[in-house]
Amino acid sequence: MTTLICGSFAYDTIMVFPDSFRNHILPEQVHILNVCFMVPEMRREFGGCAGNIACNLHMLGGDALPMGTVGHDFGPYREWLARQGIRDDHVTELPDTYTAQAFITTDMDDNQITAFHPGAMSLAHHNHVRDVPGIDLGIVSPDGRDAMLQHAREFAERSVPFVFDPGQGLPMFDGEELDDFIDAAEWVVVNDYESRLLQEKTGHSLEAIASRVAALVVTRGAEGSVVHAAGDVITIPAVASGDPVDPTGCGDAFRGGMLYGLAQGFDWPTTGRIASLMGSIKVASHGTQNHSVTPTEFAERFREEFGYSYA
Repeated sequence: MTTLICGSFAYDTIMVFPDSFRNHILPEQVHILNVCFMVPEMRREFGGCAGNIACNLHMLGGDALPMGTVGHDFGPYREWLARQGIRDDHVTELPDTYTAQAFITTDMDDNQITAFHPGAMSLAHHNHVRDVPGIDLGIVSPDGRDAMLQHAREFAERSVPFVFDPGQGLPMFDGEELDDFIDAAEWVVVNDYESRLLQEKTGHSLEAIASRVAALVVTRGAEGSVVHAAGDVITIPAVASGDPVDPTGCGDAFRGGMLYGLAQGFDWPTTGRIASLMGSIKVASHGTQNHSVTPTEFAERFREEFGYSYA
């Protein structure tokens, strides 16, 4: 079953400042702020929701087909996708732009200062779901605003069931637009904060939203996740990581696992646990795509963790 993953591709440049920002910012002088932080530690990672979700789904043995717009600097990322065996048929390069970029500086107190350049992501509506043959399942994840609206509409027009995953893009939409997404989608997935914002913007409770889709999934980090489906509330436990290193990208790993379970037709207790375990595997590695697991290894870890096999 081919899953079309609509979303962003980005380069994440992550820098570590070996001190506290607060030691170098004078509150009474913020109106003329001019600071420089020396960052001896820096790494560049491949990121973006479409790339991250596709990598995780592919690791599990799913047929992941990412779709997004990128810039003239995408070459190293495209080579990485090829080495992983992930198709790039619908990753469109726009030569006069840069690939989306996030520049993140973190201090010793885990505070972050981020600058984000959307670049080619803002033109993601140049790609059309209607032009992609042979898709069975989809997801609309954070991307350019116009693209998210268009891709949801085109999935619905083709009667392809899809997941609505607004993520950090949720504030771009008003309540009416979010209602349209919910009505078009088969499933909705948000984190705990996003679930509160979704309720506030639409004026609907979680129960009301859940009644309009096959399932509403709310992730809660170390507290696991909750699935509202068919009038039931299913609690999915978190999977403890022996050595948590970096939570960045755990949500996308969860979504890759969720899409795998949906593609396989598993029930929600199993699908949720697959998603939870993928998030746990990811948190043990820096970056969003540096972890690795084979389908066989994952199935064995699932059996050890939950006491039964899904395969």
